[in-house]
Amino acid sequence: MTHNYPSRLLEDAVNEFAKLPGIGTKTALRLVLHLLRQPDEESEAFGKTIIRLKKDIKECKSCHTLSDDEICHICSNPSRDHEIICIVESIRDVMSIENTQQFKGVYHVLGGIISPMDGIGPGDLNIESLDKRIKETKVNEIILALPTTMEGDTTNFYIYRKFRDYKIKITTLARGVAVGDDLEYADEITLGRSLLNRQDFESTLKPEV
Repeated sequence: MTHNYPSRLLEDAVNEFAKLPGIGTKTALRLVLHLLRQPDEESEAFGKTIIRLKKDIKECKSCHTLSDDEICHICSNPSRDHEIICIVESIRDVMSIENTQQFKGVYHVLGGIISPMDGIGPGDLNIESLDKRIKETKVNEIILALPTTMEGDTTNFYIYRKFRDYKIKITTLARGVAVGDDLEYADEITLGRSLLNRQDFESTLKPEV
């Protein structure tokens, strides 16, 4: 569809907004026109926030989630149980689990899952830093909270094989989360129960494995 914009600046802004996930050209145009209708100070604050987000946001040196500081507020919180690490795919999963208010441990964000079809192997994930973290701190349990997909199960099994000889408990979410679901789409009650009713990962394996 051809769009005849009255302004090159307007067209450029629409094209940039349309690059965002789930944003089509029509939605992008509505957003841009909305910004133009706002007071100058609000539009300027919006622009400055985006610039600061890109420039100043950090990755937590411990768990790899996004943070304002070198160590995120969860990892630096002494009231959290640092002996239990919940392993997740992304920052979105941290947010989903935090919303359940059922987990008081800490996290480790892998930054993806093993997917040979996409060219993603173990070396592309934050697994070695997890190994170092477990060796350098006291950890009693790791919870595998990855998507219930083939790629998620493959990653679960890889991590299980890597750490099964360590003297730590390895558990996984109870299957309250439907097969094929990402954690961010699970409702908080279901996800919370899946955490509370987690089970030994080894018990989920087939006898021949």
